[in-house]
Amino acid sequence: MESPRIIQELDRFDVRLFTLGGTPITLWDIGFIVVGLLVLFWFSGFLKRWLDRRLAGHTHLDETTRKTIVSLVRYTTLVIGFMIIMQAAGINLTTFNVVAGAIGVGVGFGLQNIVSNWVSGLIVMIERPVKLGDRVDIGGVEGSVVEIGTRATTVLTTDNVAAIVPNQKLITEIVKNWRHGNGVWQLHIALAAKYANDVDAVRDAMLSVAGANPDVLRDPAPVVRLATLGGGALGFELRMFTSVDVPGHPDLLSALRFALMQELAKRGITLKE
Repeated sequence: MESPRIIQELDRFDVRLFTLGGTPITLWDIGFIVVGLLVLFWFSGFLKRWLDRRLAGHTHLDETTRKTIVSLVRYTTLVIGFMIIMQAAGINLTTFNVVAGAIGVGVGFGLQNIVSNWVSGLIVMIERPVKLGDRVDIGGVEGSVVEIGTRATTVLTTDNVAAIVPNQKLITEIVKNWRHGNGVWQLHIALAAKYANDVDAVRDAMLSVAGANPDVLRDPAPVVRLATLGGGALGFELRMFTSVDVPGHPDLLSALRFALMQELAKRGITLKE
């Protein structure tokens, strides 16, 4: 007596809800697709983590190259897995032509920036104009690249602020890269000295402080520029290079500023208030 009732209950899930491209869609189909997609996303995440660990432990690839390979493998897995799930559910993929057309219209009316950022992210991953750890200036945002995603790139500024930059800017705008592949970052310190000070004394003080710090590279050598004139002060800028990684930049700059204040006071150089 129970078997017919169970069969009757199961038959309810086989009721056609709608038709997609001539293919009837039932509750069973929807459940199969949902479960299949959940398993697919779990598997792609597991594959991403496993492959990243394998590449890190058995190859000499840099982190940016590893992330690029892992991301491409994950997206390829998602696309192929989606196609397999749809075919297994009995849905002809040609029926998605209408959906693709609707998406194309949506792109034209507001999704173009999202698609552009996604495509730009793939281009950045493949061509690698910037890499993790590079010191860059993107549209006035200056800092070190700490993450490259498919939609946006995260830049950590010297003030330890994370700036989210759309990937499209990396392709369409001028990008300054001070560490392009050489493992060196550029740092700078600016100050405003009163006109009564000897400009050579100010320059010598700044170069002396930079030269005395072991974390500042001798080659390329530190440089002091007279950046601005006017406003009742002389604007100086000390530019130097270091191989210290990004997390150590705030401490290094702080130590240099303390030493610079002591050196300026020793030489009798006064700053604009």
